[in-house]
Order: sequence, then structure tokens, then C-alpha cells
Amino acid sequence: MIPADFVAALRAAAPYVHAHNGGVFVVAFGGEVADRPDFEAFVYDLALLHSLGVKLVLVHGARPQIDRQLALRALTPRYCGEFRVTDLPALECVKAAVGSLRMDIEARLSTSLASTPMGGARLKVASGNWVTARPVGIRNGVDFQHTGEVRRIDVDTVRAVLDQDRIVLVSPVGYSPTGEIFNLRSADVATAMAVALRADKLVLVSNSDPDTWKLADDTGDAGQLSLAEGERLLAAANGIGEQDRRYLTAALEAGHGGVKRVHLVGAQAEGALLRELYTRDGIGLMLYADEHYEAVREASIEDVGGILALIEPLENAGVLVPRSREQLELEIAQFDVMVRDGLVVACCALFPFVEQGMAEFSCVAVHPDYRRSGRAAALLARAEETARKLGIGRLFALTTHTPHWFLEHGFKPARIDDLPLPRQQLYNYQRNSAVLIKVLT
Repeated sequence: MIPADFVAALRAAAPYVHAHNGGVFVVAFGGEVADRPDFEAFVYDLALLHSLGVKLVLVHGARPQIDRQLALRALTPRYCGEFRVTDLPALECVKAAVGSLRMDIEARLSTSLASTPMGGARLKVASGNWVTARPVGIRNGVDFQHTGEVRRIDVDTVRAVLDQDRIVLVSPVGYSPTGEIFNLRSADVATAMAVALRADKLVLVSNSDPDTWKLADDTGDAGQLSLAEGERLLAAANGIGEQDRRYLTAALEAGHGGVKRVHLVGAQAEGALLRELYTRDGIGLMLYADEHYEAVREASIEDVGGILALIEPLENAGVLVPRSREQLELEIAQFDVMVRDGLVVACCALFPFVEQGMAEFSCVAVHPDYRRSGRAAALLARAEETARKLGIGRLFALTTHTPHWFLEHGFKPARIDDLPLPRQQLYNYQRNSAVLIKVLT
């Protein structure tokens, strides 16, 4: 028998399967991720993304692989700040390590054995000289030689390859117009690629514990940050290692460069990539450049289904008075909704009685996953602002289950006789709702 949680998970993922289909995602992962024993499973997850209609650009790192090549030649890795110093012997190690790892990744993506999770899939992978680079040069007296930085991305060719339903695989090297090879940082390549392509998402996968970003984010809304909040997180650097700090810097650069959603994911969680992209709150940290990831706005007729999904459980429990779809459609202009990544997570209604200088604040509902996070209070603040604009000086509420919440937010107990006369006439004595009134200042 198929377990119920499988059905629930599939239904929950369906909106994201639809939303991501046809999107361009740049996914970057360090050489440390490629060294993991479960790397093959990670590659299968990438293949699954592709099979779900995502146009994938993969950017791999190779730092530990390069260091191993240096060790084989009895050479010592040299770093100055965040950059590796790449002299000619080190460049040979870069070429050996990067080339070998790229072929390993291509081989795994080409696997079509029936025994694998992607059995029968025929994936086409393409690599090329699509990154033009320039030397880092001499900084603070140090000549970085063949260490470079991204100068330009051949966007047209990369897009043409994606349109051929191929996975684009990009290595952390670049080429100059004069034929020089430069060692690049994979995070820089991924950022430049995502910005140049105007990618829908940049996903940076580090060899981190899955809780790294949740613990680092102390905003109270773990998992999603605006760019401004991300800048503050970077400045505080709480619990962030060197590589994750580098990735966070790259994420912010991509966000400021026009990539609307950047995800930071720790690879140590099983299926981290899929859990981040196909569940509502993910498992990592998402930085959003657009201000509409979570917004409070007036409800529209398209929100009726989402509002019904919120209020029906409360109606069934007797917390809210039942409303039919038809009634809700007629009253939709009175509703505000809080929408998170396309999902209605909270709602409320404001029914004005202008002649009496009062308005009813009602039908407050918050999705169970987002309760105790201040969202109902945010809706109340918006309702108060709307009431003031209408010249209304008092809000009232009728409740049977949550009078304490209203009392905590400035409402005072009142009598039925204190309500506007039209509302008194509609009062349901069987429900015996408590009456509470707040004077707006």
C-alpha cells in the first residue's frame, strides 16, 4: 500500500514542479561535495531536476582535487587571502584535477543503467570554452599568475545548448583571447553565469551541515531572507565557515545582479537539493531580491481557493462562522491576504460601518506552519491603517476561541450593545461570541 505521506508530499511538491518547469537554474557545488561518498546520489538528483523540466547549468569546484594533485607532485598549495596563487606547476595540477573531475561528472550524468534511480534516462551533457577570463594580476605585491576572474560569459551559446535540452557543465577555468588558461573560483563562475543568463535561480551547494544556515539566520523567519537581511547576516558571520561565507558573498552578488532567488544548501542532508527546491520552506537558506516573495495585499478573486483552504479547518472546528464560496466571492474586496511564494498563508477581513465610525476585524486565519510568527499581528496593523484612512476610530471583533489574542493586541471587553446596530441584529446568541473593541490612536 502506498503510504499517505507519499501522497501528501507529491501534492505539496506539485506546485513547484509546475513553477520550475522551463526555468534556468545554475547549480554550483564545490569539490568537497564531489568527494562525498553520496555524490552519486546528488548527481542523480540533478538528473531528476533535468527530467522535471529544469534547464540546468552545473558549475563544479575542484579545490581538494587540485590540492591532491599538488601533493602528488610534492608541491605546497599557496593562497593569499581568498585566492590561490597559480604558477605554471600549479596550473598543470589544475588542468589534471579539473579535467578528471569533469569527466567523472559527465560519466555519472550519462549513466542509464536500469538499476539506477534515473534508469532509462538519456541525458545529454555539454561543456565548452564559454568563460572568458582575465588575470587577477598583482595584489598587495603578490603575483597570482594564472589565477583569474571572470571577464565575460558566452551567453548566446549557453542558451542555445540549453534550448537543445542539454545539461551545461562548466568547470572553474577560463580562457583569454590570447589562449591563456586561468584558474577561477567556482562560486565566481556560477555567479557570473547566473547573472549573465538572467537565471531563475542560483543554487550554491556546500559541504555543510543542513542546519548551518538555519542556525545562522536569527531573524525569526528561518530559511528566507531579503538581500538587506542577508547583508546583515554576512556582517555578523554567526556560525558561518570560510566556504559558506564565500558562498553567501556570491549569493548576495548574484541577488544584486538581478537573480531573484538564490539558495544556499548544505549537502550533508539526504536529498538536500530536492528538499530545498520542492518544499515550501526548504532545508537551506534562500535570499530573495524581489520584494514579493512574501507580501500582504488586497485579496482578489484568484485568492478565493487559498482563503477557503485556510478557513475551512477553522470553520469545521467552530472557530470561524462558515462561509460559502459564493459568499466569500461576494465579500472578497473586504479581505487582505498574506502570500508567500504564491501560497496564501494568512488572511483577514475588514467590514466597515462608516456611519458608526467602526469596523469589524474578522475571519483571521493563519496557515498552521506559520502561526506564532507575528503574521496575524501584521494583518491587524494593516487593517488598522485601512480603518484610519476611512476615518474609522474603533475596531471590533467577535470571537469564541481566541479572546486572549485580541486582548494582547489592545482590544478591550465590550457589550453587544456597543456594536453598530446592523451588527447587533446579526449577532448569533447561540455562539455567544465575546465582543472586543479597540480604540485606534
